[in-house]
Amino acid sequence: MSGFFEKQAARSRKLIATTVGDEHLQPDSLTPLQAELDALGTTGDSGRAPSIAPPGSPPFGPVVRFDRVSIAFSGRPVLEEVSFSVERGQTLCILGRSGVGKSVSLRMMMGFLRPDSGSIAIEGRELASLDEEGLRALRKRVTMVFQNGALFDSMSVRENVAFPLRERGGLDDEQIDRLADQLIALVGAEDVAEALPASLSTGRKRAVAMARALAAQPEVVLYDEPTTMVDPLIARRLGGLIARLKQQLGFTSIVVTHDTRIARQLADTVLFLHEGRALFFGPLPEFLAAKDAEIQRFLRLDAYRLPMKNPGHAS
Repeated sequence: MSGFFEKQAARSRKLIATTVGDEHLQPDSLTPLQAELDALGTTGDSGRAPSIAPPGSPPFGPVVRFDRVSIAFSGRPVLEEVSFSVERGQTLCILGRSGVGKSVSLRMMMGFLRPDSGSIAIEGRELASLDEEGLRALRKRVTMVFQNGALFDSMSVRENVAFPLRERGGLDDEQIDRLADQLIALVGAEDVAEALPASLSTGRKRAVAMARALAAQPEVVLYDEPTTMVDPLIARRLGGLIARLKQQLGFTSIVVTHDTRIARQLADTVLFLHEGRALFFGPLPEFLAAKDAEIQRFLRLDAYRLPMKNPGHAS
């Protein structure tokens, strides 16, 4: 299993090296998790979910692609001909006001909802072509961190993080506990490893949910409003944690948020939804410089919030 994390870290090194050059890499900033997981011993990579991509597909191109996707509920359009794509190892932030279809987009990526028209592809495979078995395979490679954490109330933090490892199989109890502890340490929750979710703050619940998501060994991590209902300091800390996971492990991330400060912290690209349509899709600097009146209004309103403090570990 540690082989999976080694491959993700190697991919992240290559991605950063093509941008800033090897001489600027700080190895200590990329390898702490790899070193921690290496201590578990080599268990192979057999526990990793198989790709859902068609056989013979090239390992390039978008990991996620929406093509003219539309969906309506009770006759009310929620998304109308929305198109975007996410490249491997990149972070897309989906921005917009409440009720514009941001979270609906994530649920369609997981196969929980089907579009009325248009197509959605993950790793080159059209979701409409997947049967139940195919959707189960998809959900092993694409995982979501829900707003409420979706933790099991009757399980401790350690048991919650260990759950995907036990479900996947291939590890004994000692290996599972050690790997769970490594993941809990990664998100800074060692002091609550034996606690039940009900005793945790909202920020801590989300950090633990991130650890559990990593235990599933995904290719893509979806974050549904990770900083809502927490104070600005905790929001910044959670954003820093998401950024660190991307840097160390090279995950592809999609973050739904209404907070442009988190988008500035995380995004490679931005999708801005307004009244069900993609008003903007492109690099973060172009979004921040966009002249569109609705985008400028959104940015101005967001600027009224209190400034955030320096990031640290999520609390």
